[in-house]
Amino acid sequence: MLRGWFALSFAIALLLLFAVWAIAGISNIGGLGIQTSGPPFHVGDVADALAIFGKNLLVLALHAMACVAGFIAGASLPVQAARHRGFTRVIHERGGPLAIAFVIGATTFSLSAQALVIGSQAAAVAARLHTSPATLLLVLGAHAPLELIALFLPLAAWITASRRGDWDKLLAATLVTVVIALPMLLGAAFIEVFVSPHVLHALIG
Repeated sequence: MLRGWFALSFAIALLLLFAVWAIAGISNIGGLGIQTSGPPFHVGDVADALAIFGKNLLVLALHAMACVAGFIAGASLPVQAARHRGFTRVIHERGGPLAIAFVIGATTFSLSAQALVIGSQAAAVAARLHTSPATLLLVLGAHAPLELIALFLPLAAWITASRRGDWDKLLAATLVTVVIALPMLLGAAFIEVFVSPHVLHALIG
C-alpha cells in the first residue's frame, strides 16, 4: 500500500513539475520585483527552514482535509442514510458522490493554480538570474521532489481509496500519510535552506 501511495504521489509531483516547466517556458514575465535574497537562492538559517516547514504544513493540512472529506462522503454518509427516510435519506445517499465530485474539482483547481503561479514565478526568477527555467527547476530538484511527494501523499491515498472503494480505510490512511509526510517536509525545508543554494551557485554562479 505504501509503495502504491509513494508511486502515485511521485507521479503527481512529476506532472506538476512538468506543468510548471511548460508554463514557465511560455511566460513573458520579467525578473523585476522578484526577491532572490533568501533560500533557495542564498543559504539561510534554522528560522528560514521552520518558516518553509510551516507554510508546507498548511498545504498538507488542506490535502489531509480532502481525505477526511472523502471518508465522510464515501463511508460515513451511506451508513447514516440507512437511519433516515424520505428527503433526508436522499440527501445522505446523493450527498456522497456530490461531495466526492467537489473534492476532485477543488483539488484539480488547486493543482492547476499552483502550476500557473509557480510557473510564472519560475519564469521571472529565471529571467532575474539570467538562466533558463529548466536549469532553475534542476536546482529546485534538490528539495522539490521530496517536498512534493510528501505533500501529495494524502491525495495519493485518496485516489487509491476512491478507485478501490475503500472509503472506510481512508481516515486511517490520512493519519498514516500525514505522519510519514511530516519528517519528509522538515527534511525538504532544511535541504532548501542549506543545500539548494550551493547547487544553485554551482550550476548558475
